[in-house]
Amino acid sequence: MKNDNTYNGWSNYATWRIHLEMFTDWNNGKVDTDFLEDYAYTLIEAGSEEDSLARGYALGFITDVNWDEIAEAINEVN
Repeated sequence: MKNDNTYNGWSNYATWRIHLEMFTDWNNGKVDTDFLEDYAYTLIEAGSEEDSLARGYALGFITDVNWDEIAEAINEVN
C-alpha cells in the first residue's frame, strides 16, 4: 500500500507550511535552495531561545521541507 503524504498540492505538509508561512509573498527575485534553507534557519534562530522546545521542534520540522519545490514555485513567478 502506497502512503500518499502530499498536502494541498505540495509534496508534504512541511513544504506547504514553510512556503505558506515564510515565502508566499516573496517578491525579491529568484532564489536557490541553499538560500531558502539558510533564510528559514535564520528566521527560526532569530525568533527562539537557544534551548527552547519550540526551536527544537521547528528545526526538526524543516528537515522534511522540499526546498527544490519551494524554489521552483518562487522562481516561476519571479
